[in-house]
Amino acid sequence: MEKSKLQESTEKVERLVKQVNRMLSEIGVHSHCLYKALILIQSKFDKIRNVPDEKKLEYERIKEVCLSWKQHVDQIERDYQEAQIKVGGSAAVGALGVGVAALGPTAAMGIATAFGVASTGTAISALSGAAATNAALAWLGGGALAAGGGGMAAGNALLALAGPIGWTLAGLGLLSAGILYWNTKSNKERLENIFLKISERDICSYKLAITEINERIRRIISEVEKLNCASVDIVTFGTDYAQMGESQQYALGAYVNLMNSSTQLLVNPILGLQSKITEQDFDYFISVSKILNIREKKELVVYFANLLYNIDLSESDRNLLVKSFKKDKDFLGKNLLQKEDITLELFKAIDKFWRFVYVRKASKRYTEGERKI
Repeated sequence: MEKSKLQESTEKVERLVKQVNRMLSEIGVHSHCLYKALILIQSKFDKIRNVPDEKKLEYERIKEVCLSWKQHVDQIERDYQEAQIKVGGSAAVGALGVGVAALGPTAAMGIATAFGVASTGTAISALSGAAATNAALAWLGGGALAAGGGGMAAGNALLALAGPIGWTLAGLGLLSAGILYWNTKSNKERLENIFLKISERDICSYKLAITEINERIRRIISEVEKLNCASVDIVTFGTDYAQMGESQQYALGAYVNLMNSSTQLLVNPILGLQSKITEQDFDYFISVSKILNIREKKELVVYFANLLYNIDLSESDRNLLVKSFKKDKDFLGKNLLQKEDITLELFKAIDKFWRFVYVRKASKRYTEGERKI
């Protein structure tokens, strides 16, 4: 039987997600090498006395950012192991067929590098709130641990699906639940068209992510080589900054800059893997808008805003989605929702929300572009 456009697009998304998953482990291996190179050059710097305060402060700041990143790596690995125990110690095999027998340090490093870590060390910045680790793990597990495979308690599935992988899992989940098939032929075609738009949008995001990850790997390999050469060079300078020649002091300053740029390769997120909408966006939207009846539905609104981001819907489209989600008992049950929680007013507010964020981000990009000019 001939495949529909939606089926073909969905299969393409699945292939891209699998490719990104494999690349997360690959970037993890290279990030591990970069981290070791940074630790090595840090050990050389730690032995140098009488370094000027301004240079010392900059060096200590970079060192702290690197340490914070490693702490996140360790936390991701611990959370994964705990989640695995909860599902009986079996390998995580997700809806997209990606199996992970165990999450080692390099795989965790791949997640931390790809999703990024805020410079404050307080969150995986590409994801939102408490969902951070679970949504990141969904990438490696294909969703088994994070999207109802036993690794999360009921009521938390929405949180896990707030990340980029959630856009795809949402579409696949609704398809498998039969959302397209207990509707009339006309409604089925309209729903397919909505999810086709979502699928095509996600294809662009994954392609961008793959390009970014390849470029990140290339840059990491280059930085590792430079750092290792710098570590060898520093040994010849001695351990007293005050006794070094001007050229050596200048070289040390250049090596601090090198350490800074290298550390950014660990902590800056891959843009194509970032959530379009975050809980912080929601909080700001509530603070400046007069739409207060959604205040208590943050997780639900953020989830749907990510799912429908940059997807233009007519009034009848929104009505159709409301009716469809109300009929999806599996979706409602996993997220402890009642039919009454899914309303047309909610979807109208969601539409205003994602458009607000879209315009705000476009304005920010324009302003940043002006500054560069």
